[in-house]
Amino acid sequence: MSIKEYRTASQASGGLIVVRDTPGIAFGDRVRITDERGETRDGQVIRAADDEVLILVFEGTDDLDLSGIWVRFLDQPVEIALSPELLGREFNGLGEPRDGRPPVLSNLRRAVGGSAINPAARTYPREFIQTGVSTIDGLNSLVRGQKLPIFSGSGLPHNRLAAQIVRQAKLKDQDSSFSIVFAAMGVSYADAKFFRDEFASSGVLRNVVMFVNLADDPPVERLTLPRTALTAAEYLAYELDRHVLVVMTDMTYYAEALREVATAKGDVPARKGYPGYLYSDLAEIYERCGRIHNRHGSITMVPVVSMPSDDITHPIPDLTGYITEGQIVLSRELHNQGVYPPVHISPSLSRLMKDGIGKDDTREDHPHVAAQLYALYARALETRNLASIIGADELSERDRRYLKFADDFDKQFVGQGESEDRSIEATLNLAWELMSKFPRDMLTRMSETEVAKYYQGSA
Repeated sequence: MSIKEYRTASQASGGLIVVRDTPGIAFGDRVRITDERGETRDGQVIRAADDEVLILVFEGTDDLDLSGIWVRFLDQPVEIALSPELLGREFNGLGEPRDGRPPVLSNLRRAVGGSAINPAARTYPREFIQTGVSTIDGLNSLVRGQKLPIFSGSGLPHNRLAAQIVRQAKLKDQDSSFSIVFAAMGVSYADAKFFRDEFASSGVLRNVVMFVNLADDPPVERLTLPRTALTAAEYLAYELDRHVLVVMTDMTYYAEALREVATAKGDVPARKGYPGYLYSDLAEIYERCGRIHNRHGSITMVPVVSMPSDDITHPIPDLTGYITEGQIVLSRELHNQGVYPPVHISPSLSRLMKDGIGKDDTREDHPHVAAQLYALYARALETRNLASIIGADELSERDRRYLKFADDFDKQFVGQGESEDRSIEATLNLAWELMSKFPRDMLTRMSETEVAKYYQGSA
C-alpha cells in the first residue's frame, strides 16, 4: 500500500474538495483529511487526473480551512469489516458503529463497491415469500431474489408497512426467518427510533444489521450507505448461506444527495436537475440483489421510494420501475379512508409473481384467484366512478353488487391490522369469501374444479 499525502487543496464546496498536483492517484481511493485541529474526515476520490483530483468528503466540508489541512491518499478503496457479529448492530454509511459498541473486528474486509455478478451465474428468482400482507401475497407476490419497491408519498405509512414485512417475511412452510439488512438514508430521528423499537419489540433485532444516516447527518454519506449495506448483505447471503431481505428507505433521499453532488461537480443536469447517469447509478444498486448458482443464500430487496407530489412519473420512481420487477403503490385516498395498508391495487404489479405461485408453491387456485380479483375490482372501480356521476340509486342490481364488492374488498382484503400476519391460505380463503358474493357464472376466470372446491355462495 502506497500512502501519499498532500497539502495542495485548492477548492471546497458542497462536500467536495479539489486537490492539485496529484499524479498516480486512482479513482475510488479512500482519503483521510486532517485539519489544523487534528480532527479527521473520510473521503473518496470520484474524479482523478494527474493535475488534480476531486474528493467526496463524507462528513462534508463545513468549517474546513484549506490552508491548514493534510490530504492523505490511502491507496485502498472504501471497505467494511465483515463478520457474523454484524447482526444486531447499527452502523453509519461507512460501516462505523452508531450504537456505542466497539467496531467489528475481522480480518475479512471487502470494498463497498462490490463486484459485478456474472449474468450467467444468476439463478432465476423463484420461491414464494410470505409477507403476511394480503395485497402483496395474494395479488403482487414477492419471490426470493426479487427486487420489489414500495412507491409511496409524504405522510403515507410506508415505514410501518416496511417494518411489518421485516417482522413477518418467511418462506412458506419453513420456520427459518430472513436475516435483515436495513438501510435508512436521510430519515428523521423519530423514524429511526421507530424502526429500532419495532425490531426490538418483535424480537427480530438480533437478526438485523442496521445502517442509518439521519436527516441532519452529511448528505454525501448517503451515496455510500446503500453500497455498504449491500456488501454486508452479500456476505450474509453468499458466504453464510442466509436468505437476506434488504429494506432501503428512502431512495429518494439517496437520489437527491446524488443530484447535490452532481451539481457541485458541474455535471450536465437531465430531468428535474438529476444527472443523466441516475438510471445507471440506481441500477448499480438494485442489481446487486438476486440468486447465484450453487449458492443456498439469496438477496431479496424491498426499497422504499417516496414520490414527490405523489407523482409516479417523477424520475426516481419512473427509473426505479424500469430496473425493478414491479412495484407496490400506496394510495392517499385509501389512507384518508383509514385503510391500512393503503395499497393501490390497480397500478401495483409483481412481474415475477407467476413464477412463485401455484400448486407446488402456494395453492393450485392462486393464479386464477388473483386474475379474477383484478377483473372484478377493475369493473367495480368503473362502477364506483359511474355512481359518482349518476348516483348509486340509478345503478342496476348487478352494478350495485360490484359497488358493494369494491367497498368490502377495500375494508376486508386490502385493510388488515398492522400486527395481523395472514397466511397465504387465509388470504386465498378471504378472496373466495368475497368472490362468493357473485353468482358462479360471473367468475369467468375460475375453473369448474376450483369453483366446486372453494366457492361458498349459491349458484
